[in-house]
Amino acid sequence: MNIQDIIVQIDKEITHLTKAKEALTGVPTKRGPGRPRLATATKPIAKKKAKRKMSAEGRARIAAAQKARWAKLKNKK
Repeated sequence: MNIQDIIVQIDKEITHLTKAKEALTGVPTKRGPGRPRLATATKPIAKKKAKRKMSAEGRARIAAAQKARWAKLKNKK
């Protein structure tokens, strides 16, 4: 046997063993590109939280505070 035939036989054996492992564990062993899956694939996906809304009064207070900071820095120079 030449080296190429040996490599083909090894690849066939690897494929056979991989399929046997998948059958026994029930978990696919072949991985594609991207992020690996979690160990618990049956975990439910968390719901997206609703965005928090700021009142106009709250935005006005933050704007006033920031303007005061800018004025303080401008006066220091």
